[in-house]
Amino acid sequence: MNYDFIIKTSDTEEELQGILQLQAVNHANSLTSVADGFVTVRHHLEDLKKMNAIAPHIIVKDGPKIVVYILAMTSECKEDIPVLKPMFEQFDQILYKGSNVSDYQYIVIGQVCVDQDYRGKGLLDLAYAFYKETHKGNFHFGITEIATRNQRSIRAHQRIGFKEIHQFTDSLPENWSIVLWDWS
Repeated sequence: MNYDFIIKTSDTEEELQGILQLQAVNHANSLTSVADGFVTVRHHLEDLKKMNAIAPHIIVKDGPKIVVYILAMTSECKEDIPVLKPMFEQFDQILYKGSNVSDYQYIVIGQVCVDQDYRGKGLLDLAYAFYKETHKGNFHFGITEIATRNQRSIRAHQRIGFKEIHQFTDSLPENWSIVLWDWS
């Protein structure tokens, strides 16, 4: 199979639509098995546009197709996606290096997804390297939460360099691991 990968920031509505398509296919409610990873949040196009205007999402394309995405979300968007409010509330309480996470300039990895046919090719590592280069000038670290039952994602984030700093259970109940990738 011939691949034509491009790693870049998302800058068109068509690319944002491609993110939503990949998200829909890999949403936990769309899969018969979640053993190979899944996403838990469904975003709206307007939310992706707003987030992207503040800090761009990173995508990997194979030709016109989005095959990997890493969403970028700042605290400016914390009221926009209600299901993520508990995560931001945790940031007000969790200490990192002696200060609350919310006292730092941080960027939230709003969601990560790799197309099933493109897993195991090192694309997530390349996309995360580009994510860091794109955002490290404005933020101290990247941070996100991962459902603890999503072991594929936990392992991938550990490989990238994320370290767990906290766990909590939300009202669903879902168990979450908050992981941080320090760029200092």
